[in-house]
Amino acid sequence: MLFGEENFKKLQNTKILILGVGGVGSYALDCLYKSGVTNITILDYDIYDETNLNRQIGAKDNIGECKVTTLAKLYPGIKTIKQKMDLAWVESFNFEPYDIVIDAADTTKVKIEVAKRCYKKLIMSLGSAKRYDFNKIEVSTIFKTHGDALARKIRNELKKAKFNKNFTVVFSPEEAKCKDKGSFVGVTGAFGLAICSEVIKRVLDKK
Repeated sequence: MLFGEENFKKLQNTKILILGVGGVGSYALDCLYKSGVTNITILDYDIYDETNLNRQIGAKDNIGECKVTTLAKLYPGIKTIKQKMDLAWVESFNFEPYDIVIDAADTTKVKIEVAKRCYKKLIMSLGSAKRYDFNKIEVSTIFKTHGDALARKIRNELKKAKFNKNFTVVFSPEEAKCKDKGSFVGVTGAFGLAICSEVIKRVLDKK
């Protein structure tokens, strides 16, 4: 009723690839799946551990199990790829079949190379850890980001490579609230939901 029948069919048939299904990616998956998207592929290599319990869908009762295996049970019909994301993988992987690529990966070098490969169809998650104010979350393009160390590093590396193409990012300029690792699902999950919203807007606004 909200999207309209024609737009809903477009959304259902959109081919989406999610790179990384942790604190951000798992919530993007949940939102897209519940919004009617039927053609979703998730890619991850990690297994759940106790530190994931506070923010990752699927972690409860599945410690030690592969994330993509668990999520395939929770979201029937999705496609899964168990794959470690490194530079060799980025270079060889075929992104062409997908309409939208969601980058919720952790490795900076991988994120940079993914951007170079498929910036036109990319929505990238930047730093969501060490924050607790979801009101600070912004959606912009990579070269308009501010206040986020990961975004700054990616911008600098892209400039060194003379890469000036823009792409959509979700980020937060909120100052880090701790020195060591720490995350809050109210922010990491909100990043995933914001990404889902951007996907829906992109699909519905496309002529």
